[in-house]
Order: sequence, then structure tokens, then C-alpha cells
Amino acid sequence: MKLYNYHRSGTSFRVRIALNLKGLDYEYLPVHLVKGEQHGEAYRALSPDPSVPLLDVDGEPDHALLSQSMAVVEYLDETHPEPPLMPPDPLGRAHVRALAQTVGCDTHPLGNLRVLKYLTQELKQDEASRAAWYNHWVLSGLQSYERRLERLAQWRASNGLPPSVYSWGSTPTLADVCLVPQVVNGQRFGLSYDDKNIPLTLAAFNACMKLDAFERAHPRNCPDANA
Repeated sequence: MKLYNYHRSGTSFRVRIALNLKGLDYEYLPVHLVKGEQHGEAYRALSPDPSVPLLDVDGEPDHALLSQSMAVVEYLDETHPEPPLMPPDPLGRAHVRALAQTVGCDTHPLGNLRVLKYLTQELKQDEASRAAWYNHWVLSGLQSYERRLERLAQWRASNGLPPSVYSWGSTPTLADVCLVPQVVNGQRFGLSYDDKNIPLTLAAFNACMKLDAFERAHPRNCPDANA
């Protein structure tokens, strides 16, 4: 497989985590978003959107090209089911998807590079204002994530289930694949996290970062980290 991605892209980070968790080898192909390589003719010939990640699934007919990180991660989970990134039961899967979408749908898009560039270039916001915008929405999203974790902790306790080590249960799930890049991106923008405000969220994040699959996927460890 070939992964077209960018080290600081949170959505690319998600797919790198999933590939690592599944133990899948892939070729790392950088697409420098800040330099605008996603708009070049060569990349646009591959991708319907000027964005990353894009996974070229080697061995599929015509090297199937998959975009949108959530779809890519679920494809990997369906085609390489061990270790699973989703709980075995429908209710558990619904809870995990809700957590993942709190990040993927409600939070991440507001800090997307093209949104931040629009704030700067079109709306003439300075760097401080842009950072304030980004940090407001990231913190708001993580606080929502925390409230979900609190409810789920109560639900697990009432149903005789042990406390979660990660976002849901004792193994990483799709929710953690989305959570970790969002926390890391917030750190890059100078956002400080308070253990008192989002303790369950940070506990899940810290548990993930003890795993090699998450650490290897971190932007600082990517081949284009210094590009």
C-alpha cells in the first residue's frame, strides 16, 4: 500500500495509527500541504479532492484509491480485522462512532488548514486571532468528548463493566485513532490541557501514547517531519 499524506495532517495521522495498529507495511509518500502540492496536477490526477490522506490499496483492481480518513480506517478494520478497532456489539460500536465523530465531524474541520488560511487571507485575521479561533474549537470539542466519556464511564459501571483504559474498553478503538491527532495538533498550536478539566480524555490519550503504534505515527517521527 501507498499512503499519500502530510506529517502535520491530523487526518493523515489517523490513518498512520491504524496502519501501525494493524501491523501493515506501507510506502510513505509526502504531499506538502503548506507548499500547495495537493493542488498540483500530479496529485489531482489521483485524488478527487485537494486533501490528504489518500491510500493506494496495492493489489486491488486498478490500485483502488481511497480518501477520507474515517472511511480508510474502517476499510482497514474490515479487511484486516485483527486487532479490531471497533467493539463486537452494535451498542459499543455506536458509542465509539459517536466519540470519533465528536472529533472528526464537530471539531477537526474547524481547524482544517484551508479554514485557517481563509481566516488569515480572506478575513485578514492575524496569527494570534487565528490561534485563538483554533484553540477555542479544539478545547470545546475535547470538553464535549470528556462529557461523553463521563457518561460512558457511568454506563459501564452500571452494567458491571470495568473502567476504560482507552476511550472505550481495554484496547484502542476508532475513537482513539481520532482523539490522539486532535490532542497533538492542539499542542502544536500552544493549547494547554488541564487534567482537572478533561481527565478521562487525557488519560485515554496518555495510554495511547505509551503504544508504539501511536508514537511511530506521531508527526515528529515522519520522514517529512523537517520539510
